[in-house]
Amino acid sequence: MTDTAVLSTVSAPPPSVVPRRTRLQQLGLDTGYSLLSFPLAIAAFVLVVTGLAVGAGLLVVWVGVAVLAATLLAARGLAAVERAWLPGVLGEPVPHPAYARPEGSRLRRLTTPLRDPQCWLDALHALLRFPFAILAFSVTVTSWAGALGGLTYAAWGWSLPDGPDDQDLPELLGFGDGFGRRIVFYAVLGVVFALLLPFAVRAVSVLQAQLGRALLTSRAATQAEIGRLAQGRDAAVAAEAVALRRLERDIHDGPQQHLVRLGMDLSRAQRQLDRDPAAARATLGEAAGLAKEALEELRALSRGIAPPVLADRGLAAALAAIAARSPVPVELSVDLPQGRLAPAVENTAYFVVSEALANVAKHSGATTCQVVVVATGPALRVVVEDDGSGGAVLAPGHGLAGLTDRLLAVDGVLTVESPRGGPTRLVAELPCGS
Repeated sequence: MTDTAVLSTVSAPPPSVVPRRTRLQQLGLDTGYSLLSFPLAIAAFVLVVTGLAVGAGLLVVWVGVAVLAATLLAARGLAAVERAWLPGVLGEPVPHPAYARPEGSRLRRLTTPLRDPQCWLDALHALLRFPFAILAFSVTVTSWAGALGGLTYAAWGWSLPDGPDDQDLPELLGFGDGFGRRIVFYAVLGVVFALLLPFAVRAVSVLQAQLGRALLTSRAATQAEIGRLAQGRDAAVAAEAVALRRLERDIHDGPQQHLVRLGMDLSRAQRQLDRDPAAARATLGEAAGLAKEALEELRALSRGIAPPVLADRGLAAALAAIAARSPVPVELSVDLPQGRLAPAVENTAYFVVSEALANVAKHSGATTCQVVVVATGPALRVVVEDDGSGGAVLAPGHGLAGLTDRLLAVDGVLTVESPRGGPTRLVAELPCGS
């Protein structure tokens, strides 16, 4: 068993995947949707029209406010039933809107549905859905009746009474009289209806479902997009704050201490220069060593932010450089398009690999590591796998928290598989802009 953690960019839990259905299963679902939608559409139309008319007429005595609110709540319930059908009919998940919550005084809580745009969209759907439901019901019943009636005519056609002057459809069309010819005619007609049945039922059910998606889920999709962008913004701010705090700490603990020591040594050398030149030369030698160490640490810090090779030569060269500096042997594989990727994508991918290799060197105890970076269609996939002891987790406060925030900022997804005893496999996917 592997311990797997996944971080998604969507603020709400991702909708469940709609299972694939056979044509027969889809036909049954579309048929049930069209048949059941008809009585529901009648009830919704009558309820909403009556409720809106009565509520508007009673507004002068304030009773209309309660009637309108109750009507909108009923439309909301019927809209929830419609949303339950939409994923199966459309073959894809649909978002659910966030309705306004009742808050404040009693009057304000009562008028909450009247102030919620989605409730009015639910009522509008109840009004506009009615003709679509009639069309879907009529086409579905006619298609099934034509297919079943024609294919089974031989079993029941003999029971129809024939008058002396009665003429049925085959005779009127010139196919002649006789029960055998009628069987053949209606069988052919039934085959035609049976062949057209899945397409006809599917067309009217999708037409009705598209109306539901436009009125019942479009605002929810906009809300989800706004939430996703807000989460990405917050993640970017958090990642930047963490990076700045870490940079400040690293500068304070490293180059700053060396520079303070360097200033002290230079001052001491200046005092020793006249009375003890040999000691001054030794002090200057120590100062030169400190200056070199501070320079190396500053270069290392700059590589962690955005190395010049990344801006000058691109992501592949920057990854090759960081892999060469890794204390753990790295097998690097890079497959990128000819042109440069977006700067945010390159910086994020470089940061992911840099942090992952740093974690491998510090915590994993690995002897080898593989890094694969490949652009597959609209996404850039970064895979870092080592043969270490495992146990890495995606949790606040752990070393991978910064990676999750960085990826969220560019709509990316991070997945970590790290069972106890290893190996650890980190996979980052982010949109691959040009």
